[in-house]
Amino acid sequence: RRTAVFSNNDAIVMLVGALPLDQSDEWVVQRSRYVTLETIAAMSDLPPISLPAAR
Repeated sequence: RRTAVFSNNDAIVMLVGALPLDQSDEWVVQRSRYVTLETIAAMSDLPPISLPAAR
């Protein structure tokens, strides 16, 4: 006899959607390790711009 692993489609969506959300949170917290301003500048053909200082 086989039983259903998921009670309904909503349960599947919640489980499958939980992993990308968790990965997204980790990316936001750790992104500075992966993407630095120097890395982005090296990929650009445009000259860097300066923003005015905050008052």
